[in-house]
Amino acid sequence: MLLTWLYVPGDRPDRFAKAVASGADAVILDLEDAVVLGRKAYARSAVAEFLAAPHPVPVQVRVSEDVDADLAAVAGLPGLGGLRLPKVESSSAVTSLASRVDVPLHPLIESAVGLENAFAIASAHPAVASLGLGEADLRSDLGVSDDDGLLWARGRVVVAARAAGLPPPAMSVFVDLADTDGLAASCARGRRLGFLGRSAIHPRQLPVIVSAFRPSAAEVDRAAELLAAVAEASSRESGTAVLPDGRFADRAMVAAAQRTVDLAARYS
Repeated sequence: MLLTWLYVPGDRPDRFAKAVASGADAVILDLEDAVVLGRKAYARSAVAEFLAAPHPVPVQVRVSEDVDADLAAVAGLPGLGGLRLPKVESSSAVTSLASRVDVPLHPLIESAVGLENAFAIASAHPAVASLGLGEADLRSDLGVSDDDGLLWARGRVVVAARAAGLPPPAMSVFVDLADTDGLAASCARGRRLGFLGRSAIHPRQLPVIVSAFRPSAAEVDRAAELLAAVAEASSRESGTAVLPDGRFADRAMVAAAQRTVDLAARYS
């Protein structure tokens, strides 16, 4: 279970190894918006060279509008840990790509059409490993000016991911590098909405993100208490776990508790 994904422009190979060593749970080499049009070929070559060998953390590639050229450069390389798919609007776009590569796929919803088809995209193929929002483009497409205008979109993606059996979605990037307080507050809002983790554009954002999404001691204690009650009920073969406060523990509560304990162990 991951909390941080660090974006790196595909035409900055001097940053690739540093990103892998930054402490991010995964690295995303970007062939799309972070690379100007005239440097796309150079970026593909640089990314392909870096992915010629595996790395200690998963390295994904965000493909560009020229998917054919991107796949020709990176498909099948030992270091490729997945593909980020920008501006996905249909399930067919996912299934078409899934037939061409054998790596996890991470569609990004960045338009009203994509948002309307969020569940179909999330459930399009077993290769889909996560669903996310590209909020900058979505803001422009919807004509909204602040976070309030994205509340429904964020909730829609959280529900679609859950309905498709995917992990909770990670939040989109926070672009103001100087505003660490704003980043922390934004993460806290996203966590309340059901997001888990966040993409970053600079290593200095990583500890803020981890701190915001790492379970507190009180949350871990409650989760452990719930799991202990479930284990006790199982040992008695009663089939029903009752918590000390009288609540029944259902399947969703147990899964959330296990995720909390696992996160705490990973980020202790």
